Amino acid sequence: MSGYIKLRKKVISLLNEKLPEDLYYHGIHHTFDVLHVCNQYIRREKIGQHDARLLRVAALFHDIGFIESMQEHEKNGARIAAQMMPEYGFSPDDVKKVQGLILATRIPQSPANFLEKIICDADLDYLGRNDFYQISDLLGKELEVYGNIKSKLEWNELQIRFLEAHHYHTDFAVRNRQPNKEKRIFELKEWVENSK
Repeated sequence: MSGYIKLRKKVISLLNEKLPEDLYYHGIHHTFDVLHVCNQYIRREKIGQHDARLLRVAALFHDIGFIESMQEHEKNGARIAAQMMPEYGFSPDDVKKVQGLILATRIPQSPANFLEKIICDADLDYLGRNDFYQISDLLGKELEVYGNIKSKLEWNELQIRFLEAHHYHTDFAVRNRQPNKEKRIFELKEWVENSK
């Protein structure tokens, strides 16, 4: 069994055991979604084997920091990755690249290379997908539980600000996710207008 497969098993088991149950959005399903989208990019962009492995590792670790705290979860995730990766045969250079990938997903996103652009777009892929409302409802529920928002109106106003400030980084997402995201902004603005 390769180091990646063993590491993946360990990370999935940690996420299953230690992620708070009221993370309706940032649960293990989100990690799997980001991993799935990264795999699509790997195939589409013909990413080499080594980089593909690092991208997958980063996708697995990108929200693991939530097992410790809601704050600075990317920083915590980068530290946890650095502690775990060497046991599974990853080099110091691999660790550094994966940490860069995890930290690039911080909002506002700041990718410095193509792999970082991919993980940033994979992390927020849903903003331009047909399951947007289904997923954004889960995020709204999570934010409400943690006292960050108090109403549907407040949530939708926050979403509009977030969607307008966000931009995709890869050509694929700009072409295939941005147009749907624009529609969501329009719909949410209509909803807010009609709710006042």
